[in-house]
Amino acid sequence: MPHEASLLQATVVFLLAVVVLVPLAQRLKLGAVPGYLLAGVLIGPSVLGLIDNPHNVSRLSEMGVVLLLFIIGLELSPRKLWMMRRSLFGIGPIQVIVTAAIFAAIAYIAFAQSLQAAIVLGLALALSSTAFGLQILAERNELGRPHGRLAVAILLFQDIAAIPLIALIPLLGGGEADQMQGGELRQALTVLAGIGAVIVGGRYLLGPVFGWALRPGLRELSTATALLCVFGTAWLMEHVGVSMALGAFLAGLLMAESPFRHELESQIEPFKGMLLGLFFVGVGMSADLRLLFGEPLAVLGLTVLLVGFKLPLLFGIGRLAGGLSRADATCLGVVLASGGEFAFVVFKLALDHRLLEQSVHDLMVLVVTLSMAMVPLVMIALAPVMRARPATPDAPETPPEVDDEPKVVIAGMGRMGRVIAQLLQARGISLVALDTSVKTLGQRGATGRLPVFYGDPTRPEILHAAKVGTAELVIVTTDDPQINLETARVISRLYPSVKVIARAHDHKEALKLMDGGARPVRETFHSSLEIARRAFLALGVSEEQAAVWVRHYQKQEIEELIKLHRDAVADGSRLEPNTDAPNEE
Repeated sequence: MPHEASLLQATVVFLLAVVVLVPLAQRLKLGAVPGYLLAGVLIGPSVLGLIDNPHNVSRLSEMGVVLLLFIIGLELSPRKLWMMRRSLFGIGPIQVIVTAAIFAAIAYIAFAQSLQAAIVLGLALALSSTAFGLQILAERNELGRPHGRLAVAILLFQDIAAIPLIALIPLLGGGEADQMQGGELRQALTVLAGIGAVIVGGRYLLGPVFGWALRPGLRELSTATALLCVFGTAWLMEHVGVSMALGAFLAGLLMAESPFRHELESQIEPFKGMLLGLFFVGVGMSADLRLLFGEPLAVLGLTVLLVGFKLPLLFGIGRLAGGLSRADATCLGVVLASGGEFAFVVFKLALDHRLLEQSVHDLMVLVVTLSMAMVPLVMIALAPVMRARPATPDAPETPPEVDDEPKVVIAGMGRMGRVIAQLLQARGISLVALDTSVKTLGQRGATGRLPVFYGDPTRPEILHAAKVGTAELVIVTTDDPQINLETARVISRLYPSVKVIARAHDHKEALKLMDGGARPVRETFHSSLEIARRAFLALGVSEEQAAVWVRHYQKQEIEELIKLHRDAVADGSRLEPNTDAPNEE
């Protein structure tokens, strides 16, 4: 009972600190991450001591980074990863090697660290925070800009580079060299087997398993399957000696082209946000403020040194190697100027293998934490420079994927939706289609496979994952009038600038859709007009006269529908959904 009470108390303390301090940091335009860090500092042992053991939080908070890298993997199909190869395997290594060399030289020459310790410090400080950087880019809606894409590529390479760095530390320590030499081949084979199992399972098993789990239509089963996909892969990779985060990224990469991608993203996103917040709270809790008050000049000086060296280095790399404008290169430098979450892992391992002294470890942990809090202040100071966009922005390194920024989103892939999608795709119009029937997934269109994904279009998180906010048009063609109406209303509320064309069954449904902000098209209206036109021709009426009569009737019908809607709006009445309305066509 005491354990349950302490767990409940810790949960309440954590949520209260987050709810109070994160909105406050947002109002001060510092961003969410400094709010989480401040919450951790306040409730941790250094200040109020409300939670006196931050290590209990660290294991759970690591799941936030795992979920973040899974979402990153979902956003990067293998095709897109290959298109990013220049940034990922060209600019990424340049950034890590140059930055690590400079910081290692400073640690070795200026601070008299051993060569092994200097190498560890240089490589660890060269890493930036993936969680922090992506959070800032997402808050500023800059993930799709040139510097945002380059930042993602650099952060991905850093996460990949962190794996051999972690493996290198025991060798530098020297204590386990003989043991590692004996089991080196076995460990390498185990890692390869684990990666192979993830690739095979992700390619051939995850899709069928997810489809089977979704057939009952239970939302909670969908959530459980998504979490099992992420944490199961992370557990397997950790079991064979590879980073959980890298395993989750690999799983997301394998599911990037799955028809269940948007469903996965919508289910994982809420957990990712909360656990990432917990991660930064844990970082704040681990900061030893007594060291800051005891040696303020050393701590603040090293923090300024870290940010002050990384920012211009990244600016130069962005300008020279990335071809970015001055403003975009500044944004890149600011976003990646702080230390990273993998630095905490590296410092802890280096301490365990006696590469770092306890005092150096504590100092570096505090410096990296303060660098995360310092970056938003630097961002505010450099805001005028970062806003100075060129008149003609630099062209992106690679064109966007067809399904990355769709012009059209189609909700419902029945008879109508399929014809519309094939016609649009044949004309080279980028689109994404959503459907709640597993049977419709994997359909092929006029120019190849139609991008059909599983997802309920009435759910805001699904619409967000399908990038409705960046689309020009949404076409709603499901067989259910209630779903069509609800989808139109949700899009009208969340994305008022996006045009909506929706399928209607009759006059009443058309009026309701107009009331919901959509442009209705009655499903049998135009086919009825075509039949009438052919009837006129069969009765001996000329083509021109038949076309005039049909257009005249069509114009009258549209004007009458608009008049009915205006009268309803003028009377202040709202048209309630009524799926039992008779077909008037």
